[in-house]
Amino acid sequence: MSDVSAPEQRPVITEEQRAAVLERVNRPRWRVWRGVVEWAKSFQIAILLALFVKAFFVDTFKIPTGSMEHTILVGDFVLVNKLAYGAEVPFTGRRLPAMRTPKRGEVIVFLYPEDPTKNYVKRLVGLPGDTVAMRRGQLVVNGIREHGAYIEHTMPWDDRGAEEFQWQRPYLALDSVAAHRYHPTRDNWGPLVVPPQHMFVLGDNRDNSSDSRYWGFVADSLLRGAPLFVYYSYQPDSTRPFAWLTGIRWDRLGERIE
Repeated sequence: MSDVSAPEQRPVITEEQRAAVLERVNRPRWRVWRGVVEWAKSFQIAILLALFVKAFFVDTFKIPTGSMEHTILVGDFVLVNKLAYGAEVPFTGRRLPAMRTPKRGEVIVFLYPEDPTKNYVKRLVGLPGDTVAMRRGQLVVNGIREHGAYIEHTMPWDDRGAEEFQWQRPYLALDSVAAHRYHPTRDNWGPLVVPPQHMFVLGDNRDNSSDSRYWGFVADSLLRGAPLFVYYSYQPDSTRPFAWLTGIRWDRLGERIE
């Protein structure tokens, strides 16, 4: 007599499992779109948060000119602390309380007085009430000659005058006779008295900088912030392809701006 095999047992699916599978297979399209909408909301929140940080805390700037060499180079990207001098509240014209007041010798970011759509980076050399002058390319503040390792002279022979210097006359600390004979040049001018709520700025590359010598004082209301460090830098005139990647100046990354 042959043995009779027991019937094969099949896996059992519970009603709960069946309902879950059917729900997943027949999931309505609106649930998929709900996931897309949730992702879009998260993306919008991230964008708003980034804009909030940019408006009130830190901002980034690319350096396009060599006026601050060798402190800051063309192709440097710098991170700027906007809270230092009080960030401006967008669309209100008001500013948050400043963390500190600007100090002579600091590098500052400000709106260009002749075109407030542009950001400039220079060194603050004269505060309200200071007397500033230049003799043979050397800055004199309140009668004391400036000595700074950051100063660079690239064209010391080219000391020319220009019509742009004529704005200086109302601020001269000279008698009428000396003021009448006043003929300022790039390296010889002043003494000038810095008016209240204004600053005098110069580029560290003293021979190749558009600064207060040419277009005047900077109102303290134009201050944007204090540069912190270089977070990215590359050699922009590199002939190599993809210079932004192949021409990275690794030694500049993280360089503090002082």
